[in-house]
Amino acid sequence: MRNLLLLLGLLIAASSNVSAQSAQWERTISAAQRAYRQHQYQEAELSFREAERQAESYGPYDRRLGVTLNNLAELYLREARYAEAEPLFKHVLAIWEHSEEARPTDRATTVNNLAALYTYQNRYAEAEALYQQALALCVGNLGPEHPDVANTLNNLGALYWKQGKLAEAEPLYQRAVAIREATLSPNDPEIAAGLNNLAALYVRKAEFPAAESIYKRVLKIREAALGPDHPEVGNSLSNLAGLYGLEGRFPEAEALYMRALGIAEKSHGPDHFEVADGLTSLASLYRREKRYVEAASFIKRALAIREQSLGRDHPDVARSLDELATVLLLESRRVNVDLLYLRALDIRKKVYGPESLEVVMSLNDLGAGYTREGKFPEAEQVFADASNIIARHLKPEPRVLEALYTNLANLYWCEGKHRKSRRMAEKARMIREEGASPS
Repeated sequence: MRNLLLLLGLLIAASSNVSAQSAQWERTISAAQRAYRQHQYQEAELSFREAERQAESYGPYDRRLGVTLNNLAELYLREARYAEAEPLFKHVLAIWEHSEEARPTDRATTVNNLAALYTYQNRYAEAEALYQQALALCVGNLGPEHPDVANTLNNLGALYWKQGKLAEAEPLYQRAVAIREATLSPNDPEIAAGLNNLAALYVRKAEFPAAESIYKRVLKIREAALGPDHPEVGNSLSNLAGLYGLEGRFPEAEALYMRALGIAEKSHGPDHFEVADGLTSLASLYRREKRYVEAASFIKRALAIREQSLGRDHPDVARSLDELATVLLLESRRVNVDLLYLRALDIRKKVYGPESLEVVMSLNDLGAGYTREGKFPEAEQVFADASNIIARHLKPEPRVLEALYTNLANLYWCEGKHRKSRRMAEKARMIREEGASPS
């Protein structure tokens, strides 16, 4: 299920300057944005770069340059090229500080996008501060009931959702939905986007009937507004299927996943990353049903698609490597799954940095793989590396600590160190129970 839906802002390209030179820039930026919306990212990047070259001729603080760089940075964000996106967003904010043509909402849009970048990087405190800033800008310039305010509320809620702060996320999602329902037509896809996040929150709270009702409403809105074969309809089918899978309604889930996969293949072709998402969802269902051979086959196809369409160092490639290793372990295949985990770890170090929480979770997976393969000294070293990174974080996430302690408990048990194993298991239990208690 697509549980974290952040709404980013492409800035409008229209300019008051009607010169032939400006018209050329507008054609270029429009072509770039069209390619971006169609997920043709290589083509989009080339057009954005050409638009940047054209916009630079207007001066360092011209709005056209800010629009171009904001939208190029958003493309990099979508491609998980975070190190390239961040300085561009900061450059754009400097442009808005000096531009005489900047619109009141330009800064809010860029601040929102930079906050989304920090959310994906788990830089939660920085992201929250920026979302609050974007919210104040939107309310001040547009009023408290504008759809752009709803977008920022949605993203702030998604930030809290990612941290497991469901009590803080829920009212933000609900207010965002209420604003959209009051200001948009009943079948506007923007309403569906907000409802989708609210449903995902109810799934996480195990309130499955409420989640199912909302997912079905989202599906109905999207089918009415976009048609039965639109990719967003496929996303809704996949989300509903994910819920059915959690409830053990496997035949219903498989049928919906198959329909969603068919839509993705028809819309994008067989080698698009959206198709890889569909294959991964089906593989997850098959794994839950212990249909490991089918699951491994689908994951391998998804991995090949992601490597081709997203690049070998994309985080989704790392996820496919983890998923393949997990299925092979469940199959009890005598293979070196640690090689898959090691490659996933290397990708995350490149994308997120060697001290990131994503790297810690990847080390956890690698250590668990070593344990299953009986490579106990290697597992101990990997878990020690993970512990050292956690110790350098001022406030480590509970889910990261719980995973580490659970894996250490399993390792110590396999080594016959039962007292240490029970101590680690008790630590994991206390963190889990504390997280499950009402906030």
